[in-house]
Amino acid sequence: MFYRPEDGHGLPHNPFNAVVTPRPIGWISTRASDGSENLAPYSFFNAVAYVPPQVMFASTSAKPDRGDTKDSVANIRDTEVFCVNIVEYAMRDVMNQTSGPWDRDTDEFKLSGAEKAPCETIACSRVAGAPANLECRLTEILQLPGEANFAVFGEVVGVHLRDDCLVDGIFDVLRFNPLSRMGYRDYTVVREKFALKRPGE
Repeated sequence: MFYRPEDGHGLPHNPFNAVVTPRPIGWISTRASDGSENLAPYSFFNAVAYVPPQVMFASTSAKPDRGDTKDSVANIRDTEVFCVNIVEYAMRDVMNQTSGPWDRDTDEFKLSGAEKAPCETIACSRVAGAPANLECRLTEILQLPGEANFAVFGEVVGVHLRDDCLVDGIFDVLRFNPLSRMGYRDYTVVREKFALKRPGE
């Protein structure tokens, strides 16, 4: 099968995000300029640089109470900070509860029961007990082609690692089993790993 996205795929559901899979989930926490809190998952998320460490996530839809975007991007525009909370399998239902189209006044921490803790370097809350939290300062917001498509880039200025996830000096993902997004309504979980040496190592 071959199709041009501009012509449509002819399938019952769009296969695009099932092709680019699995995708890590950036569970983004932000604080609005009025002090209200927001927590939402984004599967267009990844690390993009080592030095300095940088991450990005993309928001691809809008809410009527936020104009051209969603709560996360709107808050980051105002405060220029955000926190990425890593999602473990055990928190899948809590994370999913925060993915709804809640109005801007809803505190998803309270709604989902996710415990919050203060960040160390930025004025924002993080998910307490997450395997890791990345405190970020905004570097750039890019408006991408298409309606409501924004890519948010941030420099990581603080890192929290849960102590039980550190094994012999290595952050061991099998201690918490990362949750990843697939296509449609599907997710997967990391339960095994293997190593490959690069040529010449």
